[in-house]
Amino acid sequence: MAEENQEESNVDAPGETSEVATDDNSDSSANDASASASAAGGAEVKRAHRSQKVGVITSDKMQKTVVVRVDRLVRHTKYRRYVRRTSKFMAHDELGSTVGDKVRIVETRPMSARKRWRVIEIVQKAAK
Repeated sequence: MAEENQEESNVDAPGETSEVATDDNSDSSANDASASASAAGGAEVKRAHRSQKVGVITSDKMQKTVVVRVDRLVRHTKYRRYVRRTSKFMAHDELGSTVGDKVRIVETRPMSARKRWRVIEIVQKAAK
């Protein structure tokens, strides 16, 4: 009897609409959305943190490829002084940066035998 009263009290008054979502409908629509996104190729995949580095372009003689020199300070084990170490990275460049530009590069998939970085931003243009 109490259950019947609760059911009757849940009935809306005339002119009011109730929005009741069932778990079955919401799950199937979520599954459909993810299935259509993956089929369309627009699915967002969780990727690991891609490291970024800031360096100066030393060469731009290749097509859409630049050589970026990245300097870092490393503490010498014996003398306890900081020593400057330099690394060179070949990076894919769609932005058209030139020699002397300070750029930010990010790790990416291998694009060639030595190119595994991509220029994402020109931090500072070279002084002319």
